[in-house]
Amino acid sequence: MDVIEKLRVMLPHWIEHNRSHGEEFAGWAEQLTQANAELAGQLNSAVHALEDARQALEKALEMTGGPLAEEAGHAHEHGHGHHHHH
Repeated sequence: MDVIEKLRVMLPHWIEHNRSHGEEFAGWAEQLTQANAELAGQLNSAVHALEDARQALEKALEMTGGPLAEEAGHAHEHGHGHHHHH
């Protein structure tokens, strides 16, 4: 498998992973809006940065020719070694 094919597999996972973190950050920001608007603002800035990253990753995926057939439509998590704390 060449580098482009590997990216066609990995990019959809990275896009989904980013989306998940953005939703998590937005949820925390919403909880903080009243108690600490400045902190909520920082988390919302992170959400916007992840949105920019998602757009760049989606453009990169488009440039590779899109997800490989076996990856298309799959939105499942593979172990990435990350621990999520909610």
